[in-house]
Amino acid sequence: MFRFFRKKPAPKPRKRKAAVKKRAVVKKPKAKRPVVKRQVKRKAAPARKPVTRGGTVGTFFEPRAVMVVGASEGRGTGFASPKFFRAAVENMQRSFRGRTHVVDLSGKLEGAFKDFKKLRGKAELAVLMLPPEAAVKNMKKLIDAQAKAIVVVPRYDGGAREELSASVGRGVRVLGPNAVMGVLNTRNGLRTNFERGVMPRPGGVALVSRSNSVGASVLDWACFHGIGVSKFAFVGEGMDMSEPELLDYLSRDNNTRVICVGVGELREGRKFVEAVRKAAEKKPVLVLKGGIAGERDKIYDAAIRQALAIRVRDVEELLGTADALAKQPPMMGDRVLIISNARGAAVLAADAVYREGLVLAKLSEKTAKAIAQKFPAINVVNPIELGAGAGAKHYGHVLRQVLADPEADGVMVINALKSRLLEPEDVHVVADEVMKPKKPVVDVVMGGEDCMLIRDMLQNTNLPVYDLPDKAARALKALRRYGQIREKVAA
Repeated sequence: MFRFFRKKPAPKPRKRKAAVKKRAVVKKPKAKRPVVKRQVKRKAAPARKPVTRGGTVGTFFEPRAVMVVGASEGRGTGFASPKFFRAAVENMQRSFRGRTHVVDLSGKLEGAFKDFKKLRGKAELAVLMLPPEAAVKNMKKLIDAQAKAIVVVPRYDGGAREELSASVGRGVRVLGPNAVMGVLNTRNGLRTNFERGVMPRPGGVALVSRSNSVGASVLDWACFHGIGVSKFAFVGEGMDMSEPELLDYLSRDNNTRVICVGVGELREGRKFVEAVRKAAEKKPVLVLKGGIAGERDKIYDAAIRQALAIRVRDVEELLGTADALAKQPPMMGDRVLIISNARGAAVLAADAVYREGLVLAKLSEKTAKAIAQKFPAINVVNPIELGAGAGAKHYGHVLRQVLADPEADGVMVINALKSRLLEPEDVHVVADEVMKPKKPVVDVVMGGEDCMLIRDMLQNTNLPVYDLPDKAARALKALRRYGQIREKVAA
């Protein structure tokens, strides 16, 4: 038997599943956290200060340190000579209370520097006493040492002058050239001159002078007569620093009560007059102007009066008047009363008062009675004669009564020591009565030696002392003029 075998169907081919392409999964990188940088607070850089090399007017009078530049040996002549340089160094080292640095290009002075390398920034003020050739070579080095102001003692021309001009262009202040007597300040002992022993005592009188010879004589006169001085400045040729700037500075200086100005030919006349007027509105200004011949002097005289200044005729009147203005109040009227222990001197004083355009005061009945009751022998008319036997008690009582009298605007007291019983110590009573005066009082001690004795004795008081009635009368006239100026300013 045959089995029927059916063929098994061929197996269906398996359908292959189309391969599904898997999308490539791109893994996104994890977002990084933004890194925040800490802002470190940095200290702000200090603001850069502008470099100011130039000094002010005050640099000439109030430096902390000074360098004196010159040569102790060599061929320097005139005001650049080794002799004058050594004298100036000695003056500074002896009197200046700040630091004094010496630059001796000769290298011979003990303790001096031979160059400027170690002095950079060490001194605000320099005193230049080099010969012209050496000045040309060393001017830039001096400026690089950061001197803010220079007192130029010699006269420079040509290249040395050009170097100075360039220094001014770089902001350095220059007094001079030919500022032979330089500057002086009695408060700190600064004196850049080479004159030995010329240092006046401290006081309230200041001087600005273009002429070295006039300035030197005024300085010597102040020392001889004991006139108190605050500051002196000698302009020389005035390349940079000028009188108007100095006047402005001194008008604001607390130690200066009176400003004296010595001028020859006026430079920048309008600017000068304006500066004088501004200063005169604050304190008395005296002008010594040379060259009175000719019509132009009338113009100068009118300009000085318009500037509210007081013109004087000579050096003696300049300082005598300045002393009175520095110590006494202005005189607010024309009436003068004279107290004297010598009849002849009183008559001369009355003449001097009239010559100055002032008048003799008439005593009030109250004052005459108060004097006569205490001292019946005194003749109570003006001039008041105390008699040869008068002493301190006579002067004290009479002066007190007169100062209280509304009929008197100013007082002149005369003390004769020769052939009188008055002792030098008795004159102290006059100074004691005018310690805080409301009216001006001036004193006359007849004679040369006696006047010097009393002036020395009373130099630290408020009493100005003269050796002749004429000088005292001129001082009163200036006090009256200043009274008129104060009235004009107030109006």
